[in-house]
Amino acid sequence: MAARRAARAAPSVRSRLLVVGMALVLAWAGLGYRLVQVQVVRAAEYAERGLAQRLTRKTVAPTRGKIFDRNGDPLAMTVEARSIYAIPDQVEDPLLTAQEVAIRTGGDTADLLAALESGRNFVYLARQVELDVAQEVEALDLAGVYSHPEAKRVYPAGTVAAQVVGVADIDGNGIEGLEYAYDSALRGTPGELVLEQDPAGRVIPLAPRSIEPAIPGEDLVTSLDLPLQYTAQSTCADTLERTGAEQCWIVVLDAETGEVLAMAGAPTYDPELRRASDGGSFSNFAVRDMYEPGSTQKLITVSAALDTGVADLDTIIPDVADTYEVTPGACRSNEDDIYGCFRDFSPHETRSMTVREVFTISSNVGTIKIQERIPRDTLVEYMRRFGQGSPTGIDYPGEAPGAIGIDPGCSSCWASAAIGYSVAVTPLQMAAAYAAIANDGVWIQPHLVTGRIDVDGEVSTVTPETRRVVSERTAWVMRELLASVVAAGTGKAASVPGYRVGGKTGTADKYGPEGYTNQTIASFVGMAPIDDPKIVVAVVVDSPAPEFSTGGRAAAPAFSVVMEAALHRLGVTPDGITG
Repeated sequence: MAARRAARAAPSVRSRLLVVGMALVLAWAGLGYRLVQVQVVRAAEYAERGLAQRLTRKTVAPTRGKIFDRNGDPLAMTVEARSIYAIPDQVEDPLLTAQEVAIRTGGDTADLLAALESGRNFVYLARQVELDVAQEVEALDLAGVYSHPEAKRVYPAGTVAAQVVGVADIDGNGIEGLEYAYDSALRGTPGELVLEQDPAGRVIPLAPRSIEPAIPGEDLVTSLDLPLQYTAQSTCADTLERTGAEQCWIVVLDAETGEVLAMAGAPTYDPELRRASDGGSFSNFAVRDMYEPGSTQKLITVSAALDTGVADLDTIIPDVADTYEVTPGACRSNEDDIYGCFRDFSPHETRSMTVREVFTISSNVGTIKIQERIPRDTLVEYMRRFGQGSPTGIDYPGEAPGAIGIDPGCSSCWASAAIGYSVAVTPLQMAAAYAAIANDGVWIQPHLVTGRIDVDGEVSTVTPETRRVVSERTAWVMRELLASVVAAGTGKAASVPGYRVGGKTGTADKYGPEGYTNQTIASFVGMAPIDDPKIVVAVVVDSPAPEFSTGGRAAAPAFSVVMEAALHRLGVTPDGITG
């Protein structure tokens, strides 16, 4: 019996062994298949996955390009600084840490404590501090507090040219001025560092690594002359103090090239602080804001008359009264109404005047009578030729286009425009218009950047737009008229010792939310030396005190200071005129 049972059990054991054996064979086959898949069929795929887990890619920030004045003096550059940060989970005493860091960085303890208790994985405690400050903090050996190098944008000229150069934010992005306009060129091209790290984040020393170097940003060479820029800016500040005005803006152009030698305003701001204070503004009024130019506009009106031949210097303008009514009934009150009633600044008897006299004494009535001889469409055409109603195209962001506000159905708009109302301009537009007269009748586009230097030292230059506005003779005659304004007219305070100077005063009532006010925009735009002008200077003073309300009193003295400095900076030979 036992033998039979054993005989019957043997096949069963053999079956189980066979099953186990087959299972082992299948297991080894599966393992082999898997090994073949991993090591042969999909070896490249898994190797790539492993490498991807070890590889770390880090962006290599490029060095932002520098900005220079025309003499090579730096206006904006990047220096090495350090930023202090914390890993809040590693900080042992948040209050003590906040206090110690605040003492050394000038930060606010409450703000730093809030950051440390924010629950975030990473917080900045101070950005872009000086190296010695970072070293002081590091010497404290505060748990969870570290630092890393970070580039910092600095402005060696401080507030001088701040509203032109602009500013970059703390992360190095241009947000205003030339920093913004040329941001893509200044910022450069980032590079990339590729290396291998273990799971703990440690760099694997012998593993291969690669680096694609960052390409530094281009450097900009501007047309600004830093000493002249300083003079213009300080003169603006002095003008505010002298006249009690709200703002002052000065533009200095090279008459032959269109280069902006200075563009200054007051009040201004400190780019290092990235904020405006004491009434200062980031905005560049000389390019972005508009005003009604008043009598400086008469240059365009009289130029149009001379250039079209409807009048010359000796043409008699009859019956020039001190009041002129364009719209019937407009002069019934004693108040000026530019929509129909026009008055001369100084009362005088009705008499005939030559074009020369009308311009020299700045007669509104006489100028309107000259304008009436010019076809209306022709007057608008000349305004556009001189650049009014459209942006100059200067390489600066946010330029205002100006406006020619002449409604065809308005009976008095042409008269208004002839004397500087019903038209809005920027200080830069008026400077460029006068530069066309200085440049023998050819308008040239103003520009701030004269060259861009790439990483290889290659320099690219600009070619400004030009167009003829009036004939060379008309330009010469207008320069003589401008000289008479300074010699014997409303612009005597604009004279410059040793040079024959020409220019025009402007006084316009300031327009407010409820219409025209008793405040003025006082201006003076002129050029020198008048026989061969090299420099054009425009001065605009916003809301001076009543005793300084005219262009002759508020703006002409500032023009004299800046023009003299510009002529000396450019080494222009005096022509022997005293004054």
